[in-house]
Amino acid sequence: AMDWQGLTRELSLYLESQVRVGFFGSGVGLSLVLGFGVAYACYYLNSIAKKPQLVASNDRFCRFLEEYCPVVTETYYPTIWCWEGRVQTLLRPFITSRPQVQYRNELIKTADGGQISLDWFDNDDSSYYPDASTRPTVLLLPGLTGTSKESYILHMIHQSETLGYRCVVFNNRGIAGEELLTPRTYCAANTEDLETVIRHVHSLHPSAPFMAAGVSMGGMLLLNYLGKTGRDTPLMAAAIFSAGWNVFESVESLEKPLNWLLFNYYLTTCLQSSINRHRQMLEKLFDMDLVMKARTVREFDKQFTSVMFGYRSIDDYYEDASPCRKLKSVGIPVLCLNSVDDVFSPAHAIPVETAKQNANVALVLTSCGGHIGFLEGIWPRKCTYMDRVFKQFVQAVFEHGNKIFSM
Repeated sequence: AMDWQGLTRELSLYLESQVRVGFFGSGVGLSLVLGFGVAYACYYLNSIAKKPQLVASNDRFCRFLEEYCPVVTETYYPTIWCWEGRVQTLLRPFITSRPQVQYRNELIKTADGGQISLDWFDNDDSSYYPDASTRPTVLLLPGLTGTSKESYILHMIHQSETLGYRCVVFNNRGIAGEELLTPRTYCAANTEDLETVIRHVHSLHPSAPFMAAGVSMGGMLLLNYLGKTGRDTPLMAAAIFSAGWNVFESVESLEKPLNWLLFNYYLTTCLQSSINRHRQMLEKLFDMDLVMKARTVREFDKQFTSVMFGYRSIDDYYEDASPCRKLKSVGIPVLCLNSVDDVFSPAHAIPVETAKQNANVALVLTSCGGHIGFLEGIWPRKCTYMDRVFKQFVQAVFEHGNKIFSM
């Protein structure tokens, strides 16, 4: 790291030489500004910029990460003017750039007569992997109302492109512009559609190394799938970002007045508009007027999601949707990044003790970063800390994966 004390000292000397203090007032003003600047810099370096906490019981997995994914052991310097979790969460979609990605869309059929929209980034110009049959493939799962157009998905594809990999984005049913053919959407607990997609992608490229990355609800869905399948999956490994570990704790946190105002209400209206497009199809099974009256995610899940997937109560659904219960059964290497100031996944609900009991699991916990925030640099348009974790871990798995459990 830089010599911050020396830097601030030189800066203050430079400013004093530039501003000739002609009268008492401006001198005091300058001293105050400099004093505040130095104090803020000291506070930031002592309390904000920190190394993440790496939780992993398996020494080999730890050594593998330290060698091939060193970003998880380095100090994370959040953007100095917006390090607070809520601010990072709110600003990221507006600040970060949107890399250009040309997709090839594929609609696949499901056993119940529905359809799933996949967006492929084939990377046919890959110089590292010119043979498409063995080109490593990353399956990407966006968040609750997210699609292949989210900036964080575009950035992951951009990172994968530079490494020569192929990506495919799993858009949840009815969310990416395609029609609903049956009155069914998606939820964090039901892994049937994800199983269909993984089987399909693997059958197209059976010789290609294959892994997955899930963000927010996509991460929860992926963890629930891995907890269910154990080692019986074609995936080599998985990366999970900003997952909500315990849904009861997540919705409770999001119902606090400020969080409701900033996130919960908006998220609820997003959910409502995503199903309102399919109103004619869904009206066969639901009282849509009642669903559209929901003012919180919990009310929406009570009237809609838990009913659609046949749960006796919303508590049964939330119990089933919480990945913390499935973590002990995960059978492939999984890296999970969370920030402890994420209001969508409160720190006390992160299953640190359970993670320590599974040799396949590593948690990376930052002190700042919010929910899918992880902004860094003075003007954080390009790459976030999350993007760098994604890039290094995916590359580590594809290029050195055989070393994870043989080191």
